[in-house]
Amino acid sequence: MSKKTLVIGASLKPERYSNKAIRRLTNNKHDVVALGLREGRIKNVVIDTKIKAYEDLDTITLYLNPKRQKEYYDDIVSLKPKRVIFNPGTENPELYAILEENNINYEIACTLVLLATNQY
Repeated sequence: MSKKTLVIGASLKPERYSNKAIRRLTNNKHDVVALGLREGRIKNVVIDTKIKAYEDLDTITLYLNPKRQKEYYDDIVSLKPKRVIFNPGTENPELYAILEENNINYEIACTLVLLATNQY
């Protein structure tokens, strides 16, 4: 079953984990939207540079350090995802508390590992 996923911190550089995650998510037939600093395309996924009113999100997976996440707190909550994944290096207790207040689940995990082990 496809889980629509927003990748925040998407990079056009193939060696970056966000790029690998987008490729792996699409290979696993998940609907993917992406937000990054630079416009571009990874496979058939367009990278937006401004957050949009993405609908029916199952998951937001983060590839931004906690300091850079702050500007997206309100957007993340307003998008009402079922869960937020904090990939290694993105752990953020301040955002955990905000998500808990808004009844949004979160996981401290690696998207690539979740996909590889069929736990996504």
